[in-house]
Amino acid sequence: MSDYTLGTDLFSELDRLQRRMSGLFGGLPSSLRSSQLGTFPYINIGTTDDAIEIVAFAPGVDPAKLDISIDKGLLSISGERTTQREQSSEGTRQNARERFSGSFRRMVELPQQANPDKVQARYVDGCLLISVGKREASKPRAIAVQ
Repeated sequence: MSDYTLGTDLFSELDRLQRRMSGLFGGLPSSLRSSQLGTFPYINIGTTDDAIEIVAFAPGVDPAKLDISIDKGLLSISGERTTQREQSSEGTRQNARERFSGSFRRMVELPQQANPDKVQARYVDGCLLISVGKREASKPRAIAVQ
């Protein structure tokens, strides 16, 4: 039987346990491609025969304030996300704030087959869609057997 007892606030106990577990692993990512907790924006990376497709989830970001660049095989996504001051009545205190606001920068290492001259980006429904074309030499091709 355990001497450990839960307090009356189960959610605060679970939050404390989660912080302790994160501390045990040092905030290390679970894979080489994943990022540390708290990075913004979250990204998905995939490939097609012709391109590397990157989706950066950036809701609430003004597309005009986004800066995307490629230098030495690194794709950089930076910008700023501001929050709208919500209308609240006088005397209301904020108890929780989960939405990130402020400047951000996210770096993605591109594979060697990426062609930095073939990049397209668009912002749709809070998602930044970036397509980086592949070099012709790296595209799959069929070889005829003679």
